[in-house]
Amino acid sequence: MTEPDYTRHVESRLREALEDSPVVLIQGPRQCGKTTLARMVGRTEGYDYISFDDENARAAAEADLMGFVKTLPERVILDEVQKVPEIFSSIKLAVDRNRAPGRFILTGSVSVLHVRGITDSLAGRMDIIRLHPFSQSELEGTAPGFPDALFSSEFGIWQGESDSLETVIMDKVAAGGYPVALQRSGERRADWYRKYTEILLERDSRDIAAIRSPEILSSLLGLTAAQTARLLSVNGLSSSFKLSRNTIHDYIFLLEKMFLLEKLPAWHRNHLKRLIKTPKLHITDTGIACALRRMNAAALSANRPFYGQLLETWVLQELRRQLSGHREPHVFSHYREKDGAEVDIVIERGAGALAGVEVKASATVRDSDFRGLRKLKAAAGDRFSCGVVLYNGGRSLRFGESLYAVPLRSLWEME
Repeated sequence: MTEPDYTRHVESRLREALEDSPVVLIQGPRQCGKTTLARMVGRTEGYDYISFDDENARAAAEADLMGFVKTLPERVILDEVQKVPEIFSSIKLAVDRNRAPGRFILTGSVSVLHVRGITDSLAGRMDIIRLHPFSQSELEGTAPGFPDALFSSEFGIWQGESDSLETVIMDKVAAGGYPVALQRSGERRADWYRKYTEILLERDSRDIAAIRSPEILSSLLGLTAAQTARLLSVNGLSSSFKLSRNTIHDYIFLLEKMFLLEKLPAWHRNHLKRLIKTPKLHITDTGIACALRRMNAAALSANRPFYGQLLETWVLQELRRQLSGHREPHVFSHYREKDGAEVDIVIERGAGALAGVEVKASATVRDSDFRGLRKLKAAAGDRFSCGVVLYNGGRSLRFGESLYAVPLRSLWEME
């Protein structure tokens, strides 16, 4: 089954990197579209293709690393490079002899620089591009206009359809963003996600660490899927599995490096002692979370608290995916005070501007929903650009200077 043909937000960044970097690494989870992107760009730029998922190619490389690299074409894609981690040293020597840009496109399905056996990071020689599963704007074929509107505070003039999109959004949350999964529906899609994570945890985890009990990883991922968008409680997880805190930390780190979980740090300033500094834990794709918890859109409708958690995660991942192709760096965090005031997502652009996003599943919005955003605005001072409450309505509404209620659908409809 072939992957759908969609333009990816990071394509322009990839092409730019190939113009000045000898090596470009595309990394992200398996089946998110790395190979499709690399080969699509490679076809127009004259790249040959070798996959280290092919046992023969892997054996040839491992038998004679230097000889293998020396005989490679002038421009080549090396797919799933984490399977032959020792090749990084040979690539370094080849690049040091010839620093022409765009020589190697590498892909990796784990955080490659954490793979056992890699002895060289190719620092100064390699650019790294992170590819996520599909964003809604990629699927809809629209430009990712929401983040720029957020940082320019341009929501007062936007209005979409007035009809509620709750059922549509629940379907999107349950579907996730993996290309192959999106070609299936219902239980077939959920079954794909479950088999995908099972194979991934059994096979690819060993590229990073020696895991004696991959079934614990699977159970941990299932439990954290149920706790997505909540503050990380290492004590709670360690007691659930009767494992030490250090072991839980190691397992979470491993799941992060396989792009299945992420810790969202707390935004804070040293002089603000009222802030909670515990990170939140998010699963990286809501389709996986729903499959592991055996929840479809109808089940989400009946379980509003869990839907609220997943919707927050879904918005976070949508924003990450849209901003993955942006030239400026963006740092994500969350804001929470000891009195309970919070902002689900804080985004810092470059060294200056800051914006906050609060996620609300209902179709109504009240002034009290802006409590956390107002506190963030006061704490951030001049750096604060805009704060929005995303809700299931059809109109942008102003709730004060640079504070807006904004429809969830604007995430993919605002260009």
